[in-house]
Amino acid sequence: MERLNRFIVHTVPWLTLGMVLVTFTVVILRYLFERGWVWMQEIALYMHAFTFLLAASYTLSRDEHVRVDILYRPMDVRRKALVNLLGSALLLIPCCAVLFYQSLPFVANSWAVLEGSQDGGGLEAVYLLKTAIPLCFVLLFLQALAIIHHSVQTLRTQ
Repeated sequence: MERLNRFIVHTVPWLTLGMVLVTFTVVILRYLFERGWVWMQEIALYMHAFTFLLAASYTLSRDEHVRVDILYRPMDVRRKALVNLLGSALLLIPCCAVLFYQSLPFVANSWAVLEGSQDGGGLEAVYLLKTAIPLCFVLLFLQALAIIHHSVQTLRTQ
């Protein structure tokens, strides 16, 4: 999981830079040259979606997700490990499983028809974008397993 997270952390900044450059280009073309292409706007949208969907598991691995810090921060290491263990096992894993399962028909239908943009001139690869949804939940699920493993080790040694 650590190797995958390193790949993600090196990919996401490039997606973000690409998104900024494409958005900047769209704005310049629209307001200075009165030109616009739907496919360019959709590329920025795709990059935005992939950035957040892929970075979710990395953010979780670095313990940067939102939590109730007023309660969590003053806890000792053992209690934090217990909260992480229970939160991952009882909340995150079931949530990932349900969302993964529920997204499969949505993604399968998109692949079955090779779904494209509903807008004229848009990208013909909506199915790729939708594939990132279950991928996000697989990555979060794997990260939850890593957190559970780390939490159990912490509880055993503390």
